[in-house]
Amino acid sequence: MPLDPFLAEKMHLLDGLPDWGSMQSDPEAVRRFTEFFTDPGEWQMPEVDTEDRTVPGPHGEVPVRLYRPRRRAADRALLWLHGGGFMGGNLEMPEAHVVSAELAARSGALVVSVDYRLAVDGTHYPVPVDDVDATWRWLTESGWTNSGSVALGGASAGAALALSVALRLRDQGQRLPDGLLLAYPFAHFPTPSLDTASAEQMSVLPSLMRFTPESIEHMVRNYVGRISALPAYAMPGAADLTGLPPTSLVLAEYDDLRPSGELLRRQMEETGVPVETYFSPGMTHGHLNRGPSLGEVDRSLDFFARALSR
Repeated sequence: MPLDPFLAEKMHLLDGLPDWGSMQSDPEAVRRFTEFFTDPGEWQMPEVDTEDRTVPGPHGEVPVRLYRPRRRAADRALLWLHGGGFMGGNLEMPEAHVVSAELAARSGALVVSVDYRLAVDGTHYPVPVDDVDATWRWLTESGWTNSGSVALGGASAGAALALSVALRLRDQGQRLPDGLLLAYPFAHFPTPSLDTASAEQMSVLPSLMRFTPESIEHMVRNYVGRISALPAYAMPGAADLTGLPPTSLVLAEYDDLRPSGELLRRQMEETGVPVETYFSPGMTHGHLNRGPSLGEVDRSLDFFARALSR
């Protein structure tokens, strides 16, 4: 399909912009970037209550934010992980805050959003995985979840972390998630290439919206500290996926990393992991960093909410 019309009308705002780190000293660049990410309608916080806490972990306290539906007691839970290339993101970004609030309201789940340590200032794998693992164990062992189901999920790099923790839990004989919710996962290195038609389709995007082989290599090197002999728990598409729980997968059409998600789906099917996919037409990587006033964001959130409700 063509790029979503709302996004297509705004793409000119990103033409010629540098990366986010470089543009912060340029007010006009920041204005254009902010305008690009302005949605069709203003997001309103649904009827959920929030609470900020910290969870003990092997590298120190891990900040988390809890989202509880206001109209009913939560009878299930989700541990949710934002994306950001392992080096960016926080609890305030829409992919963390908006997604967590919406899924709590739509599914009746307790959602715990994790501010895991980022791969900055010399921090590398497995520190972010350790943070998520510690938070998972806290959630499932501290009585917060009672007897309900508990899912694990994330977006992009957060989806890779969710997979990594699920694999570690499986191999250690610990409680597995009842389901995995993965949005446009970055799970393989090297990342599979787009087919010819998709590559031509992606040419309409400005460079700021693309993942080049060089930028992907930089993400992996920054996260793991190297690009060779990578541990399977770090880039989990290289691992044996047998025995993982049912997985709900959201893929974005205009995404250089979509082949990683598509390969992950095929790997899961081959190893007997139940997997259901929602393909978000016309959307770019990271579309859950927008609000549900954009129709495909709303549909992606509904897809995950239905998976949680099951």
